[in-house]
Amino acid sequence: MTERVSGTPGRRALLGAAVLSTAALGLAGTAQAQAAERGRGGHGGGHGSLRDLPVPTVIGHRGASGYRPEHTLGSYQLALDLGAHIVEQDLVPTKDGHLVCRHENDITATTDVADHPEFAGRKATKRIDGVSYTGWFTEDFTLAELKTLRATERIPGNRPDNTLYDGRWTIPTFEEVLRWADREGRKRRKPVWLYVETKHPTYFRSLGLGLEEPLARLLRRYGRDRRNAPLILQSFEPSSVQRLARLVDTPRIVLLSGPTTRPWDFVESGDPRTVADLVTPAGLKWIASYAQGIGPTLDLVIPKDAAGRLTTPTTLVKDAHARGLLLHPYTLRNENSFLPADFRRGTDPNGYGDVFGAAAAYFATGIDGIFSDHPDTALLAAADFDGR
Repeated sequence: MTERVSGTPGRRALLGAAVLSTAALGLAGTAQAQAAERGRGGHGGGHGSLRDLPVPTVIGHRGASGYRPEHTLGSYQLALDLGAHIVEQDLVPTKDGHLVCRHENDITATTDVADHPEFAGRKATKRIDGVSYTGWFTEDFTLAELKTLRATERIPGNRPDNTLYDGRWTIPTFEEVLRWADREGRKRRKPVWLYVETKHPTYFRSLGLGLEEPLARLLRRYGRDRRNAPLILQSFEPSSVQRLARLVDTPRIVLLSGPTTRPWDFVESGDPRTVADLVTPAGLKWIASYAQGIGPTLDLVIPKDAAGRLTTPTTLVKDAHARGLLLHPYTLRNENSFLPADFRRGTDPNGYGDVFGAAAAYFATGIDGIFSDHPDTALLAAADFDGR
């Protein structure tokens, strides 16, 4: 999706102060009752269920991408070791039809491809979902060629410590991740949940590299194609979610960007609806006909003012729950530059702010979970919230 602590009494007191401040924003304390109604609990046995997931659910965004280069087996392993309830993968195809884990098909910033003279001629300019990009793209490489590259930190300016791990891992295939999850599940004696996104599905289908069919084949091969599978499918394009619904019974989530945006499949098909239309009661009812939840931006849950401070929550949580939909908004990060202005601390944009206070504000709305680059701090915040 899109752009160091331990619990102490002092932090809990800070969290309490944050919760009091959220009340002034209109965050009525109904979240505990809502969570109780939806139920809390641990993971199931050999299979999973959306209703078995803890509330709030903490999703390792691209793994533990706050600490390791994103979408690497190292990032996924750390997210799991830190306790994330689910670990996320984004999928793009190779030239020969394999599904690999990258946030974008443009691998310029997340690999050392620019250091490979043998691939200099692959650099290209492409228009993807209406935006022009210049770089190197997965669909122009075979899997064998991609495996000669090494992963690097995407935002080294924000996360210089992560560059320590540049070159340590290759680009994983989704099948490698499925095997890893099975191994870890056997070791831990509980299923390892995965959260899998189809990236730019309309664009790739136009190239003859449709994502949904090979993804469904892998899910069937690894027994994650059923309704109680410990895996959630997601996409910003509703038609991709609908296509997956016809192929497998795995739970599904529709991702939602800013209110004025339109899913790219809507643009291509001439559907005039925007995200603002999809978050109305009628739009949510339509989503509920083929999906089990939504993944909105955090701004759709609590908008920000012109200064970047949180304002009054929308009715999205209540409206979505009224239609039986789960909400897993994105993305909580520790750094000041990614936090609402009222939760930033100090002047360093890459320094850590009051992520616990921000998390408390979002959890108080009744959301069912949250994507986080730093699963450990999100889990501490969830534990604080659960213990109130």
